[in-house]
Amino acid sequence: MESEYNFDDIRPYRDSELHEGMKRAVVIPELDKVLAYLFPDKNLDEFKQYLLSMKTVHEFQEKVIAKFLLDLAAKTANGMDINGLDDLDKEKSYLYISNHRDIVLDAAFLDTLMIGHGMYAAENAIGDNLCSRSWIAEMMKMNRNFIVKRSGTKREIFDASKKLSAYIRQNIENNSSSIWIAQREGRAKDSNDRTQESLLKMLSMSAGKDLRQSFIDLNITPVSISYEYDACDFLKAKEFQQKRDDAEFKKAADDDVLSMQTGMMGYKGHIHYEVCEPISKQLEAMVAPDADRQTVIEAVAALVDKAIHSHYRLYPGNYVAYDELEGTSRFAGEKYTDEQKATFDAYIAKQIAKIDLPNKDEAFLRERLLTMYSNPLKNYMKAIEA
Repeated sequence: MESEYNFDDIRPYRDSELHEGMKRAVVIPELDKVLAYLFPDKNLDEFKQYLLSMKTVHEFQEKVIAKFLLDLAAKTANGMDINGLDDLDKEKSYLYISNHRDIVLDAAFLDTLMIGHGMYAAENAIGDNLCSRSWIAEMMKMNRNFIVKRSGTKREIFDASKKLSAYIRQNIENNSSSIWIAQREGRAKDSNDRTQESLLKMLSMSAGKDLRQSFIDLNITPVSISYEYDACDFLKAKEFQQKRDDAEFKKAADDDVLSMQTGMMGYKGHIHYEVCEPISKQLEAMVAPDADRQTVIEAVAALVDKAIHSHYRLYPGNYVAYDELEGTSRFAGEKYTDEQKATFDAYIAKQIAKIDLPNKDEAFLRERLLTMYSNPLKNYMKAIEA
């Protein structure tokens, strides 16, 4: 597939552009603070020279980014694993669509696990709201991220969506790179993961006359992400109360940066990725060739959601949260012990204590946190019954 667009303003850096991008990044004063924080054992000047020595994007990802993320997981998680990558054809490109928990780590950990399996990392979609600082923008483009433009007039956003759709399709159909994108714009703050139709409509903007075949050609591969603990859960609960109490509430400019930092450095428990079977064969079987546009889009959303929901890794806390929210003991003894319940309750209390609000509603905040942890279980039970 050839495109009418020039993608230079949204695409990640190529190998030939890496060095110049790194040269720009390492002289940004704010990056010094970030590197010192993330790599406290490194000599800053020597480490910058090491960064400048990287010859390819893959080398940078493998020797710097993936190594850092594996070290981070060792410090902030209780194990991280993936299932399903070995069932994919390493010579093909896939459009990975996953649920969205962490602002940065969802895609970053997936890339790290892919590299560990001898694969090239996917290119990842990130909102332009995350690139407000120059060092972040440079690092993102050096790490196979492409930009999703979310600001501008309705016409500008429409045109940007058409361009984004063409970029994704060109990568998949030309077999040049796999792509990762979240199933919705922004994170599912209550963990009730649903594929937004607007995402699929964006993907359809580059389709030909046969919309069903166009989606089949994208090799859509759902990825189900399960964190035992969401390090940003208390920030999400806080935002729920702020929005409840103030209809005009807007996040501050630095809130996304705080979420990045908290998500990276906070405790996550166990982390599991499940790469599901591509949906192309199912879509071909369940949707008629002459189906209308809405039928196709609804079918794609349903297939992605069912795959993600039915492949969650569920933890004791998910079952405890369900029982406490529903006022039952349905899963007591079978899915969690008294000790595991006490551990989870202590965790929830600790997270609520972190929330700083002048009119703190602890009952509401606790309900929000329990909802976050019970929704994956609720969706899983519905998915496996269907």
